[in-house]
Amino acid sequence: MLLVIYSSLLVGIFSPRACEIFQPFPLYCMMSLLFLSFLSISLLDISETLRSKGLVIGVFLFIRMILLPAAIFFLFRAFWPGYSLSALLLTGISAGVVAPFISGLLQANTPLVLVVVVCSSLLVPFTLPPMVDILCGRSLELSVWAMMRLLLIVVFVPVLLAQIMRKVSSSVVRSLRQHQFPISLFLFAVTNMGIFSKYSNFFYQEPMTIVMATVVAFILGALYLLAGILLSSGRPVEDQVAAVICLGMMNNVLVIVFSSEFFTPIEPTVAAMYMIPFFALIVPLRAYRSWKTKRNGVME
Repeated sequence: MLLVIYSSLLVGIFSPRACEIFQPFPLYCMMSLLFLSFLSISLLDISETLRSKGLVIGVFLFIRMILLPAAIFFLFRAFWPGYSLSALLLTGISAGVVAPFISGLLQANTPLVLVVVVCSSLLVPFTLPPMVDILCGRSLELSVWAMMRLLLIVVFVPVLLAQIMRKVSSSVVRSLRQHQFPISLFLFAVTNMGIFSKYSNFFYQEPMTIVMATVVAFILGALYLLAGILLSSGRPVEDQVAAVICLGMMNNVLVIVFSSEFFTPIEPTVAAMYMIPFFALIVPLRAYRSWKTKRNGVME
């Protein structure tokens, strides 16, 4: 999987003209990935998760959407102020629609991840713009309702289609679930080629900016990994991995879309380069899950 992801990233950079055709599709690829995720999880599973873990999810969402973005913003403003806004945008955006797929891949608590994806998508129009305004002294010149409408489409259209498909044709659902992995790889590849072909010229014109943005992206990935494990300390390993996924696998494509319109090139560049640690997090998470499972087995 990592080979397909990173090779498509390089193809986008080095063959931008051939990949221009994919530039309009990243948003639709995100929606398709969420559709595939909801084919495997029923809404009953999500409602049961909300009933059984409502308080825990509420506290986690408050930390994820308010406290953690503010903390990381101030950390970067103290040590690397030029990237403080980039850090705030990435940390404060909603959990990514790819997260449920990664959760299933790592055998994490997927219903919990899906709940956080949906709830954070609904909250972000009311949390991120005010935080940018308060912390940075500048306002996102973006209609809250326009952003809300976009997020509702991105999240609820796939949910609705998945539920309709589950009722209309169980055979199609089974076929899609059987082929979910290769379909998802294809969608990842199209997303990467679409995004990185758009930024190809920037790679050649501003190589040091790309290098610094990549360093910032990896620092953020490490912070999300550490924060997720610490916040879920004492929980089952499935919940711990789910917490890291919810923090570290955010909707960075959406950050690219609106930050490229309202901010300097640094913010969308960092969001684009985060695609590298985004998927690289799978490696330490898989290792951590294996270590915790073996350790718990020995203790038992």
